[in-house]
Amino acid sequence: MTGRCVLVLLDRPGWAPPGVPAEAWRRALAEDVVDLLAPLAEVDVALAATAADLPLAEAIRWPTTAVYQVATARPVAALAAVARAGYHQAAVLPADLPDLPALLIGKLFRALSDRSVAAAPRLPDRADLAALASRLPVPQWLVTADPALVGTDQAALRAAGRAVPGAPPHGDVAACPGWHRLLGPADLARLDESLEGWEATRALLATGAVG
Repeated sequence: MTGRCVLVLLDRPGWAPPGVPAEAWRRALAEDVVDLLAPLAEVDVALAATAADLPLAEAIRWPTTAVYQVATARPVAALAAVARAGYHQAAVLPADLPDLPALLIGKLFRALSDRSVAAAPRLPDRADLAALASRLPVPQWLVTADPALVGTDQAALRAAGRAVPGAPPHGDVAACPGWHRLLGPADLARLDESLEGWEATRALLATGAVG
């Protein structure tokens, strides 16, 4: 155990490209995120899944990838699961950013040296989160806020973080560089062809089913 864990949260995506089966799209995205993270050094990689999604987790996990069952597909539930396993810090990622640069993971953990929580926004509009990291055990204010990765922005998270006595004006939350997610048709154009990886997503898009 490294003391740090990166979790892929197997939430169900709200969109798939026209002509692509939703389950095939979901699996391709999640598989690419796991493949991106698995070789990282100095962190452990795990999956967080509800009971209904355990078969998907087993299908895409590497032999060394742990799977944590959670009651709800929300970041705090995932963070609490790895806290019980003995980790000191953890980051939660959605399973819909297959071309995420791995260096952004390091920036999340470095940000935890100054704050209890770190958040990366979804680009370009910053209306959602691309990642959420926390010291463990999970701070009580974060448990109370119970943010989702969709529908929560950095401003709302920082507002919740100001509930900590003596917190600075921006709250107990460090801001990190963001990244795009595949939440809708416009996001396909943001996939970075120059980045290695995301083979499963790339192969699915190359079938010609997506216009």
